[in-house]
Amino acid sequence: MDRLGLIAGNGRFPFLLLEAARARGLHVVVAAIKEETDAEMDVRAAKDSGMEVHWMSLGELSKLIDTFQKAGVHNAVMAGQVRHKQIFSAIRPDWRLAKLLMSLRTRNTDMLLGAVAKVLSDEGIELISSTAYLEPMLAKAGVLTQRAPNEVETNDIVYGLTVARGIAGFDLGQTVVIAAGACVAVEAMEGTDACIARAGTLMGSLDDEASTLARSLTVVKVAKSKQDLRFDVPVVGVPTIQAMKAAGATCLAIEAGRTLLFDEETMLREANEAGIAITGQLRP
Repeated sequence: MDRLGLIAGNGRFPFLLLEAARARGLHVVVAAIKEETDAEMDVRAAKDSGMEVHWMSLGELSKLIDTFQKAGVHNAVMAGQVRHKQIFSAIRPDWRLAKLLMSLRTRNTDMLLGAVAKVLSDEGIELISSTAYLEPMLAKAGVLTQRAPNEVETNDIVYGLTVARGIAGFDLGQTVVIAAGACVAVEAMEGTDACIARAGTLMGSLDDEASTLARSLTVVKVAKSKQDLRFDVPVVGVPTIQAMKAAGATCLAIEAGRTLLFDEETMLREANEAGIAITGQLRP
């Protein structure tokens, strides 16, 4: 049986990829990150002889390589978020990762994960796109909900795409929140949902009578122009809609063919019930 390595972060992404790989008859060797991966992974392994789980800390690069090599893994995927603040604060690097970190010009996530991919490749383990098994879950172009964006939201999408693509090019965040042509929040290390919540808090703090901004927020999430789909895929799902409802956001724009929709049916149902418009934008 062919083997696939799965470097599992947090959330449902690792489980969705696991299910897709098992459906193709692959034996999956899971490298579960103690600081991130859900303990449900052990429960799955107890019920499925076609997978195995090896737990390790975020900084144990040598253990990751040894685990995959001993298991006969030659191809691997990264799936699931590893929170940026974990990468740069909770990490305790082993000698191999410490050496890698010392060699980096800048410590952004693209640089770090790209270097890790190079080390794995040198050891005979190739990282492949995390969308390889999940292409049906990529967002389609056009309006995805019952309601289309209104004129104000459409204008905010156009402006938001320009801003979001600009910041994504610097490997900062990939999400911006816009209100009436003004950028209310830009994602950094906190992640999309926290960025949306921050925008909602800011808008809620404005004086109703003095403010010229509309109260509705438009969320724009993009992929980087040179997105490396091996380890960094934009994802939205039910938690995104929940964060938008709490913040008073009424529109979500994502990039078609470059963004994964998790629990699409539930996500769209909740969006429709809340009157939120979602649209998939094609990159020029």
